Amino acid sequence: MAVSPLIVPPADALHPHPQKTAPSPLKRQTSAVPSSNGTPALVRPPGQDIQTGLSMSLDRVEQMNEQEKRKYIKDRKLGEGTYAIVYLGRSRQDSTQHVAIKKIKKQKEFRDGMAPDAVRELKYLQELHHPNIINLISAFSSKDQNLNLVLEFLPYGDLEALIRDVTHVRYGAADIKAWMGMLSRAIWFCHENRVLHRDIKPNNLLIAADGEVKLADFGLARSFAEPGHRMTANVITRWYRPPELLFGARHYSGAVDIWAVGLVFAELIIRAPFLPAENEVEQISLICKQIGTPTEENWPGVTKLKEYIVPSEVTPVWERSAYMGRFGAVGVDGVDLLVRTLALDPRKRITAHEILEHKWWRMDPKPTRKEDLPRGGGSEEKMGSDLKRRPGLDDESNPRGAKVARKLDFGAAK
Repeated sequence: MAVSPLIVPPADALHPHPQKTAPSPLKRQTSAVPSSNGTPALVRPPGQDIQTGLSMSLDRVEQMNEQEKRKYIKDRKLGEGTYAIVYLGRSRQDSTQHVAIKKIKKQKEFRDGMAPDAVRELKYLQELHHPNIINLISAFSSKDQNLNLVLEFLPYGDLEALIRDVTHVRYGAADIKAWMGMLSRAIWFCHENRVLHRDIKPNNLLIAADGEVKLADFGLARSFAEPGHRMTANVITRWYRPPELLFGARHYSGAVDIWAVGLVFAELIIRAPFLPAENEVEQISLICKQIGTPTEENWPGVTKLKEYIVPSEVTPVWERSAYMGRFGAVGVDGVDLLVRTLALDPRKRITAHEILEHKWWRMDPKPTRKEDLPRGGGSEEKMGSDLKRRPGLDDESNPRGAKVARKLDFGAAK
């Protein structure tokens, strides 16, 4: 596994510490009574395993699941949505170790009861271990067959809340560089391991107690497809969705994540979403207006995409100098990096590895130490709100990623 150019992971960064096992506090105590020869004999309760205290009617897999479940105690509820319930939890072995327990509800529309996004989230969090990706500590099912994910507890909310709290939170270019470094390393690690995240946005970037930013919500993630394999275009929350997906591309690469990284970068600088639209037609219109109109000249082959449609008035692609007025707080090199993440043609977009090698990181100011980064007023409830959402949604009532018809008149779009 490759090593990020900007981080030297600790020796155990890619391999979580093995959990030390301890006798379950809930295990029934066996009684000792004298046998006929005077030697105490252990009496086992009927139908119970003497070592684990679990019912002998359970098969081996069920016993392992029950043992895992007994390691944690669910405390109060932090949030509940139609997709999941999030609890504050703690370890029975160490009551000072707090965790977040995300109970994903059974979905009636799926025959086996488990939604594909729940399977994806479990799969990729089991595979990806990195300082800037939320850590999956354990997983178990409950009696009602709901999947429970035991995640590290991140008490300071998300990056979106910090960006929007303009009254209480102040930050500068050094802070932005630190946050972008953490996000870039997380995406580099995903792509290096052939995983597309497909839902990068500020409220999927959670803040740990030590200031580290962690990429969360892998419910829309998937492995890189084999050449020729079709993928869905309806991923990534609309405000952060790249033009190739808006035009219906079914074959794409890690460039879709890079576009979203660029828009998070822009949002950190101006403290507001750069391309907020109410529907997909307006989203395309905003991209054309603020970045440039995709044409055969700047993106060979774009007009062949099935759902390609742009406003009749063509806007030239903006030059780097045009971005300085709005994004100049990160300097010329920072603007250069931003522009390269927002290249219209995904083949010309910078890669995650190239982001980490960009000269912006070596220029002043140096990134703020994570311990010194602003953290806002985060709360346990905010983490519950972040984790309870179905992937692709910002909240229960605002599905920004919802699919809409494209047969609308661009002339009517503002």
